Amino acid sequence: MKTDKADQITTVALMYDGENAPTITARGRGHIGEEILKIAEENNIPLHEDAELVQLLSQLELGDEIPRALYITIAQVIAFAYIISGKYNI
Repeated sequence: MKTDKADQITTVALMYDGENAPTITARGRGHIGEEILKIAEENNIPLHEDAELVQLLSQLELGDEIPRALYITIAQVIAFAYIISGKYNI
């Protein structure tokens, strides 16, 4: 997930293993955010832009599980990623 704010990219990467709550695996702003985005694109990782969600998630530490209050929102993002990556057909 990424957002552009004041010409500075902020990126948060999540990992979901299908069993546990998704966790924060990377986050960065500016150059680091751009590098995370580049690595995701090179590896065909689905991307989703949501400035408010990135703002919330960027406050978490690496390895933290997403808060329960964001489960539905993140489930929608994961469903979106599954559909565009071909892991699930509608």
